[in-house]
Amino acid sequence: MHHRIIYTLLAVFVVNLLLSLFVSGFVWLLPVTLLCLLTAVYDVNQNRHSILKNFPLVGRGRWFIEGLRPFIQQYLLESDIDGKPISRMHRAIVYQRAKNVLDSSPYGTQLDTYQAGYEWIGHSLSAMEIDEMDENPRVHIGGPFCRQPYQASILNISAMSFGALSANAVKALNQGAAKGGFYHNTGEGGLTPYHLDNGGDVVWQIGTGYFGCRHEDGTFDPQAFADKATHDNVKMIEIKLSQGAKPGHGGILPADKNTPEIAKVRGVKPGTQVDSPPRHTAFSTPLEMMDFIQQLREMSGGKPVGFKLSIGRKSEFIALCKAMAKSEIYPDFITVDGGEGGTGAAPLEYANSIGFPLREALAFVDDCLMGFDLRQHIKIIASGKIITAFDIVKNLSLGADLCNSARGMMLALGCVQSLSCNTNRCPTGVATQDPALARGLVVEDKSVRVCQFHNKTVNAFMDILSSTGHGSHDRLNRTHVFRRINHAEVRRYDEIFPLVKRGALLGEAVPDPFKLHVQEASARSFMPQSHLARIEEETKAV
Repeated sequence: MHHRIIYTLLAVFVVNLLLSLFVSGFVWLLPVTLLCLLTAVYDVNQNRHSILKNFPLVGRGRWFIEGLRPFIQQYLLESDIDGKPISRMHRAIVYQRAKNVLDSSPYGTQLDTYQAGYEWIGHSLSAMEIDEMDENPRVHIGGPFCRQPYQASILNISAMSFGALSANAVKALNQGAAKGGFYHNTGEGGLTPYHLDNGGDVVWQIGTGYFGCRHEDGTFDPQAFADKATHDNVKMIEIKLSQGAKPGHGGILPADKNTPEIAKVRGVKPGTQVDSPPRHTAFSTPLEMMDFIQQLREMSGGKPVGFKLSIGRKSEFIALCKAMAKSEIYPDFITVDGGEGGTGAAPLEYANSIGFPLREALAFVDDCLMGFDLRQHIKIIASGKIITAFDIVKNLSLGADLCNSARGMMLALGCVQSLSCNTNRCPTGVATQDPALARGLVVEDKSVRVCQFHNKTVNAFMDILSSTGHGSHDRLNRTHVFRRINHAEVRRYDEIFPLVKRGALLGEAVPDPFKLHVQEASARSFMPQSHLARIEEETKAV
């Protein structure tokens, strides 16, 4: 086959050459035909790609079409309810709200209301007027040891680092947060001038790499932390234990995104891939972690300190609860990240198959805190594919006090879900360090869109709440949301995720679903004592 293609290209080139001797219009085709011939000869003689060796030049069409596939699929083939990870319907509502244009929907729902997994909230005949609702609901974050509590919006910008995002994207997000009165989580990449000089409230995330507050050997630097944590714009501190898209793996900054500027912020060598360690070195047990939380709280001047995690082994979170109960040191908030959470770069298996999905994780964390009688001290933040007002409703019903959104805010910036975050070639300038591409993101315009998306989504949430007859977001609970289990069965959230009584995990009569997990959890070790292995032993015995 390759001989036939080479001979054909050679013949075309010769004919082109002869014609150009008599007709001047064919001269411009000579470089094209020569380039095709040389490319085909090169393909035949290379040994890396068998398709190109057998089908020189022609085989390159495969890569061309493959490169166009995501765009053809997104713009021409997928329906409004298709598209992963965010459907076209949900992308459209973000764009509409960000641009402050018509966001109503005609002709009824496109969802199959009889399909398993369909969810809804029950409305009330005692529905309230939207004017009776609080248009800017706030959540008080700050436990008994906090001296500078924070009043947070119910929807905020989730953790995305400078490095994963461009400088213009970070500036636009921060300015949008300042305009709308909500916070901006830095991600584990560290505090930058783009977070601090644009007026937005900031949650400084401290990851396992301690970027921005580390010694040269990568260990935690208390003085560097204290110098930054007392900045007026830093409102809360978040210790990142793990994230939903790649739990137990640590963050990844590709080498081509690690510019000298980013390396300086993080305290690493530029031009290298930066992999955050999978665990912290500042503490090694749950009790030590509680001491670390108190240390950060003191060094920050009494600001709220919490942690973020994706739930893996249940007993490990219970170990944290035991440490809180034993030490009487409590985080001010816990951010629960679901396995459906987004990221700029992650191994496929981690993104697809590791970590609890948000709803199961959220209900479990709420139950544990209630069971250890800790819930009144700690606020829960939900993070993981939160795009619409109904996403907020579902998560608050399961136990969250407020929500963080990353991909929703990226879409508000103009992200088109090109799925190129890990290539440094993001076409909208959001997830790239290429100055030519980042220049296309106009900060003044996109910051307004971020603010408008937030405000209209919160307003839509309050509109839903008014239809249920509840005057406040903290009235939502698991009895209010329904899920279709199959064609003939519907259950409420409290039937799917049974509630746990206050203090139920402190005594001897621990509910059966928690019993083995409580037994194998220890405040002195993150590693469980493997009581669950008894199940395997008993099964083998039977």
